[in-house]
Amino acid sequence: MPAHVYIDELAHHIGEEVTLKGWLYGRRSSGKIHFLQLRDGTGIVQCVASRADVGEELFARADKLGQETSLILDGVVREDKRSPIGVELHAQRFSVVAEPTQEYPISPKEHGTAFLMDHRHLWLRSRRQVAILRIRSEIIRAIRNYFDGRGFTLMDAPIFTPAACEGTSNLFEVNYFDDKAYLTQSGQLYGEAGAMALGKVYVFGPTFRAEKSKTRRHLTEFWMVEPEVAYLDLDGDMDLAEDFLVEVVGQVLRNRRPELAVLERDLSKLESVQKPFPRIRYEEAIALLQRKGKPAQFGDDFGADEETAISEEFDRPVMIHRYPSQIKAFYMKRDPADPRTALCVDVIAPEGYGEIIGGSQREDDLATLEARIAEHKLPRESFEWYLDLRRYGSVPHAGFGLGIERTVAWLCGLHHVRETIPFPRMLEKITP
Repeated sequence: MPAHVYIDELAHHIGEEVTLKGWLYGRRSSGKIHFLQLRDGTGIVQCVASRADVGEELFARADKLGQETSLILDGVVREDKRSPIGVELHAQRFSVVAEPTQEYPISPKEHGTAFLMDHRHLWLRSRRQVAILRIRSEIIRAIRNYFDGRGFTLMDAPIFTPAACEGTSNLFEVNYFDDKAYLTQSGQLYGEAGAMALGKVYVFGPTFRAEKSKTRRHLTEFWMVEPEVAYLDLDGDMDLAEDFLVEVVGQVLRNRRPELAVLERDLSKLESVQKPFPRIRYEEAIALLQRKGKPAQFGDDFGADEETAISEEFDRPVMIHRYPSQIKAFYMKRDPADPRTALCVDVIAPEGYGEIIGGSQREDDLATLEARIAEHKLPRESFEWYLDLRRYGSVPHAGFGLGIERTVAWLCGLHHVRETIPFPRMLEKITP
């Protein structure tokens, strides 16, 4: 029997007879020859089936195969410079594993977003969605490569938490035996404990926000990577975020150009993501917005419109640092040079994709952190373990969080984050 190979390996088997196992993506016929488009998850290849090669019975059957019929097909790999992958397969024989029991619901015609989201489990099979998911996988691989290659230790944080870390208004509350718990908003606080034990760690996992938001940038369930480093200040944190982003974008450009081409992504926009990134203070961002006619003043948080307006001035991510402490989380250290502001940074992606990184130097003084917890009306007993990190060998430390889905949207050039994760969870969407 010919060896089973995957479509993305066919270029290494020119002139050989091989076996492909996949699904029928589409077909057309010239009368004497059937052109079968076969996909197997790694790519799509044209399989040429002539009556002379496959015989009268199989030739007639090929003319009736429905989209997504699962097939095992034997044939000879031929070079074809017209093919997007440089080869095609000349079929010798095929067998049908299973035929669709009814017409495949997603056809080449235009479908509305609501219909496609209801059929997300099938929409994933399309060329565009496969490209997006491969790029997502590459981004995650690049993230792990970056931190694993620099001495960071992966640390898993719990999904169930006893209290809020980013604010109490956007928590998913769940029953926890005879008590209540919350789905995590962030693994950061646990990452801080890890940094005090291991020096530098990263937390990588799902997080949940119960914001009643319908914007194209928000999901209720999303993935975050959160590095945390002992003896790191804000400047070092910004250096780390900058170097990290450049490496991630670079790996995607090196390894996923075919997928970016499927998405018709303008690669010049991504090739501009090089060090150094512009770094501006919050007050400079306010002044920039005012020059552009936006009603911004000190104390305002930036929404999508403001972030887009700021990003229009730069060809790469921009770092905005030292926001007012009153609009930031309780754990962020205040700037000793200006106590109105926090030692924090947001990284805004270009092209209007918004904040992709939020980070800060953490408050390392016990008394100050106790006061901040009280000020934010957080339950003191739930944070006693967190305060222990300041009681026993407190040191300056810093970290950040990067949202995977917004990063995928930016690198893929997608309008909405719903396409960035296999099964998105949104305000009004929890199926399939």
